[in-house]
Amino acid sequence: MRQESGRSMIEMLGVLFIMGVITIGAVGLISTAMRTQKRNTVNEEVIQIVTGVRQLLGEYDDFSNINNSTIFGAIGIAPKNPYGGKYELAVDQSNYRQFVVSITGLSQSDCEYFITKAWPDSVGYTMSDGKESGASGNCNLANGKNFVKITFGE
Repeated sequence: MRQESGRSMIEMLGVLFIMGVITIGAVGLISTAMRTQKRNTVNEEVIQIVTGVRQLLGEYDDFSNINNSTIFGAIGIAPKNPYGGKYELAVDQSNYRQFVVSITGLSQSDCEYFITKAWPDSVGYTMSDGKESGASGNCNLANGKNFVKITFGE
């Protein structure tokens, strides 16, 4: 008798099942890595924006001359953020010595992350002695419509 070698259907299904489980795990890890990368990019870009505004307008007593296109052009950052929204700059109307950086286009989970994240150089963080994050915003809107505002200055 001739002995045949090969794989049975059950062995093939077992291999496919194991590959499926590995793939699902990899997709989850990739998704987490992409979310972390976007958050890190936003954090770094906000720091660059704040540093740029302070360098460009630091000699003035107030930030009432803030202009989005001028600031972003001078510091070399596009106003578009990794979430498809924008960074926006505005003077705080109640105190011209403060300016607000807005991050728009966020999902609910990313909005909540940025609101609870400590923004050490922000006004709210400094005034609360590090007990508050320094950010505010609205995270109850549809995905892509949520926003965070962080106030900097004196």
